[in-house]
Amino acid sequence: MHTIDDSEIHQIVQRTVNQALGLSQDSSAPVTPPSPIKEAAKLEPSTKTPKIVVIGADHGGVDLKEILKPVIEELGLEVIDVGTNNKESVDYPDFAHEAAKLVSIGKAWRGIMIDGAGIGSCIVANKVPGVRAGMAYDYSSAVNSREHNNTNVLTLGAGLIGLNLAKQIVKTWLTTEFGGDRHARRVNKITAIEKQYMK
Repeated sequence: MHTIDDSEIHQIVQRTVNQALGLSQDSSAPVTPPSPIKEAAKLEPSTKTPKIVVIGADHGGVDLKEILKPVIEELGLEVIDVGTNNKESVDYPDFAHEAAKLVSIGKAWRGIMIDGAGIGSCIVANKVPGVRAGMAYDYSSAVNSREHNNTNVLTLGAGLIGLNLAKQIVKTWLTTEFGGDRHARRVNKITAIEKQYMK
């Protein structure tokens, strides 16, 4: 009758544990139990609130607005639409102000406003305290406005850019981090200037 010694028992236990964990069958490999922290993270559903992006447009940007909404949602972001929702002529300042206001008061993480050229809406948004709006017309301006200026509102000119470029700009702008360092010093100076004129 064969007697199993401690060494063989150890190898059998190790093989069994490896099989249960889906690890290599190499019995000489050390067995590392799964981290309880990682396991807990897998089991518990995420309770993180999605970031909100407010989007608005005038009659010249309404079509592009509707196309960009699902692009934003594909990034795992929630969208608030402040209009307009048809092609009847409206005034872009009304919608640019509403979008910028939600960013200013913290109801939205970022804002996007679309009109014919993007310039007027950028001017309007920058009148709202705490808003740093930038108009982007290509990949580089989208990156620069985030990395250097920490913009929190993006304006687009629907009459100046094509659909694919607009999608690229929005994705780039929403996923580019602020560079900080010397750029933070400069953005702080922008904020300080703004505060000088706030009553």
